[in-house]
Amino acid sequence: MKTIVLALALSAVAVGANAQEWVLPMAAKPEDVGLSSARLKRIEAVTQKHVDDGLVPGVVMLVARRGKVAWVSTLGKRDVAQGDPMKADSIFRIYSMTKPIVSIAVLQMVEEGRLQVSDPVAKFLPEIGGMKVAQEKTAADGTHSLLLSDPERPMTVQDLLRHTSGLIYGGRGASLVNKAYVAAKIGDRSMSNQEFVAKLSTLPLRFSPGARWEYGVSTDVLGRLVEVIDGKTLGESLSERIFKPLGMVDTQFQVPAAKVERTAQPGPRPGGQPMTPRFKVDDGAKFESGGGGLTSTMKDYLRFAAMLANGGELNGKRLIGKQTLAFMTADHTGTRPGRPPGLGFGLGFEVRTMTGEAALPGSVGEYGWAGNAGTLFWVDPKNELTAIYMVQVSDPDRVALRNQFRTMVQAAIMD
Repeated sequence: MKTIVLALALSAVAVGANAQEWVLPMAAKPEDVGLSSARLKRIEAVTQKHVDDGLVPGVVMLVARRGKVAWVSTLGKRDVAQGDPMKADSIFRIYSMTKPIVSIAVLQMVEEGRLQVSDPVAKFLPEIGGMKVAQEKTAADGTHSLLLSDPERPMTVQDLLRHTSGLIYGGRGASLVNKAYVAAKIGDRSMSNQEFVAKLSTLPLRFSPGARWEYGVSTDVLGRLVEVIDGKTLGESLSERIFKPLGMVDTQFQVPAAKVERTAQPGPRPGGQPMTPRFKVDDGAKFESGGGGLTSTMKDYLRFAAMLANGGELNGKRLIGKQTLAFMTADHTGTRPGRPPGLGFGLGFEVRTMTGEAALPGSVGEYGWAGNAGTLFWVDPKNELTAIYMVQVSDPDRVALRNQFRTMVQAAIMD
């Protein structure tokens, strides 16, 4: 077990909910920022047991508050097979924690006057405009078929940002539309972003845009939209717009050969069961998935979260306007079905709308998102708190483990 009170080689980073800037690598004792050392150690003890039991190969955890990093812990192995210890600069597949990054790039373009969130997606990606809505019908003999019709209104950029587009993930259901996504290999890493949208546009929508919230490939479509507007690959655009300004030196779609040995790897689960397979970080994939393709480190993602917590600015470089960020982190789903109680969705982020109702403790106004391999981050403006959880675990365990981390961090807030 290894606790780091911040041995991170980071340059000055400004973060703070109310323009109260904080600087890394300046660290604080937990009690100095209203956190309990004993309760943070409980997180470490529980997580160490997960490592010992084989649920988690290794983990990097961070909690910052009131302008200072108060607690960083690395546990377990980066690669169980090789026996390498986890390190603070280990590289993780962050999957859907890619979505907030791409969403920031889209809103930067809005600020530049190059699009509006109310614009129809077909304005930039014409093939999307031809998609029909599918209604599943069951015949008297029990056979199922799809009745296709025009959507009630066009899909907008806002629909993509908040997941009300009618686009889905094929593996998250058993409908005929879900099966069509699987059969078409939507998300195959051998497709370019252009080829992905072309194939996707031949499939039906699960529902008419705006009707409800359903998680899906919406942000992957946004990734292609960014390419079309910027005239660059998504990776090039994100690098110029976000990674370079923030100093995110280890965030990319493909891990360079010199860095592959820093990649955190899944390992066997208890009983010898293999963990969920994860994409190969240096496979040369053509698909730069705006919805889930980035790899990153805790140190890099902290820079992104720091920019958010500081109202869109970091080290004197403003990436997004304060009002634009407030717009993004407001709830954009309202009463639409599909979201859990107390948890809305903004433009790229889950947003807490009520203290109660949700099955997790939290503060109204906090926002963030998670990744398919178990990674998690959130920013809590009310409590001036930012937390990051980096792991590579399997689907049966990831939600419970990150929810446990989130709940225990909340319990460590003392004032």
